[in-house]
Amino acid sequence: MKNCPLIAIFAMMGGVICAAPVFAQGLPGAAVHTQDAAAPADRDPMKGRMQQRCKDNPQQCADMKAKLQERREQCQADPQKCRDEMKAQREARCKGNPQRCEEMKAKMKARREQCQAHPQKCRAERRARFEQRCQQNPQRCEEMKARIKERQEQCKVDPAKCPPAKGQPPAGK
Repeated sequence: MKNCPLIAIFAMMGGVICAAPVFAQGLPGAAVHTQDAAAPADRDPMKGRMQQRCKDNPQQCADMKAKLQERREQCQADPQKCRDEMKAQREARCKGNPQRCEEMKAKMKARREQCQAHPQKCRAERRARFEQRCQQNPQRCEEMKARIKERQEQCKVDPAKCPPAKGQPPAGK
């Protein structure tokens, strides 16, 4: 769900969506990232175009952000509906370009296998990406940290609503 607003921004702006995070949407604890070093560079031009459009037309940008916030609230209210919609969109994209879809599935499977074999390495890579994003945008980093802390508190209050950590038995067992 955390990637949903960013994906929606790119979709509304007509940008090309990187499919890897989309396939992971809705899966508790899923974080799928490609290994190739070109992935972050692929997003930079899209981010630059979006920022330029926001400079050129701040009202459109504000409207888009309001729509995204509304969508985020809808997804929080009914996450299953959002997962179903995202799955339908993914299937439609896969129907339009099955070869790309199969390539992305293969990359995700390989990445998942790598992370199962070397979880510490994957954890360290995720942490490094997080720290890099924090250096680029400290304000957003603080917001993310606050959301993480809030989620951890919610999980302490009601562990049944949170997925178990990998390698851990479900709560209450």
